[in-house]
Amino acid sequence: MSNNRFSNIHLGLSQAEAIRILGSPIEQLDSNSDYYMAAAHLLNFPGLESESALLKLLASTDNSQPIKLAQRKAVEVLGLLGCQDCLPLLFDFLSSDDPYLVENTAWALKQLNCQDKATISRLIELLYLPGQNYRIIIQALSGLGTLDSVEAIRCHLNSDNSAVQGAALAGLAILVKEDQDLSILIEHLILPNQMDRQSAIQDIIDSKAYNLLPQVLSAPVSPVFKMRAVRALWPINLPEIAGKSLYNCLDDLIKDEYSVVNIVHCYDEPPAIDFLIQEFFGTDFSRCYLALKTLANRNFDDIWPILLDRWITDAFNDYGAHYFFIRLMGQAREWKVEYQTRAIEILLEAIVNPRPQFLKSKPAAILALAEVAPQLTAQRIVQWLDPVATLFWEARYASLLAWELLESKSLNILPLDELQVICSTDSELYIRNRVLRFSS
Repeated sequence: MSNNRFSNIHLGLSQAEAIRILGSPIEQLDSNSDYYMAAAHLLNFPGLESESALLKLLASTDNSQPIKLAQRKAVEVLGLLGCQDCLPLLFDFLSSDDPYLVENTAWALKQLNCQDKATISRLIELLYLPGQNYRIIIQALSGLGTLDSVEAIRCHLNSDNSAVQGAALAGLAILVKEDQDLSILIEHLILPNQMDRQSAIQDIIDSKAYNLLPQVLSAPVSPVFKMRAVRALWPINLPEIAGKSLYNCLDDLIKDEYSVVNIVHCYDEPPAIDFLIQEFFGTDFSRCYLALKTLANRNFDDIWPILLDRWITDAFNDYGAHYFFIRLMGQAREWKVEYQTRAIEILLEAIVNPRPQFLKSKPAAILALAEVAPQLTAQRIVQWLDPVATLFWEARYASLLAWELLESKSLNILPLDELQVICSTDSELYIRNRVLRFSS
């Protein structure tokens, strides 16, 4: 739950239209999900009008499923908007028989820094009641600095649920500085379930356990989660952790090479190409990395017809598969000219794709293009390093790595001194510092 790159995906929807939808009878709507969509979209319009519409939605006694789903989202949005007027309603929601509404309410209370004693007491009580999302409740209480919750949190240290256990460890690290058992979180980073691995990273961030960053960086999860950990935890004046350089780690994250990932799955026998490509559509990055590694060792002329067919059919619009298709294209070294030409078109499209869901494909596409079409890449690097033309800093960082690759092949048309001038005023510290390493 956060205000992130996915919060404004309904670009054509106005505030007035979203408010109108929330006030309309369901039979007048195009879809049962319209209430939820409208509530979510009001995050983009902070102010009393949006808050009033969302508060009215929370006060509704309509128990239909579309309204209940929208109320869950409205609670989250009001938390992000910092709406203190919703606190009385949130107290009541903590007694709801809908555990998902309780979960979102606990999360929102943390965002609102609620210090109301009755509300805090109710949150603590929930840690003893069955059927609750203990993880979110523990995170809320520890985030609010509630020392009275320590014993209730401690009761979950031996939970069979790793996400709950991890939250309890992090909660005690936050509240009473108990960190002797945080090594358990290293084990959580390689659990079979992807959500458990992602939860472990958040627990490490919450615990401020920067010494565990090397293990985080090899975890088989999306690089988005790992980059979040680096930005949150790496001490600004500490160049190395456990012998690992900050900028070597950033390079690895941007390149996202499967060779540095601790893949927790394996194949009993070599799968067919279509099976491996289908794995890219899954949500488990360990399986995706394993499929990528396996396909990278196959003949690309055999892979491409199947890959292109799936791209045209559905991968172009699936942001998870999209990323791994792009990564696979960057692995190819020898292939037919017509295949390469089409791949270049796809990579260029990925670099300029404006849809926020596809941001993480941009750096991958830049690095893939540097492998597939180095001369074309050399011509465009200046554009990709421009913060106005390329807003996503990780894409600009990838452009630096592409420059370095081209330089190693004596293919660059941009001299180092010009590169350093271009990057010297970049708003991102990582880029300003990274470019200096080329002359060291």
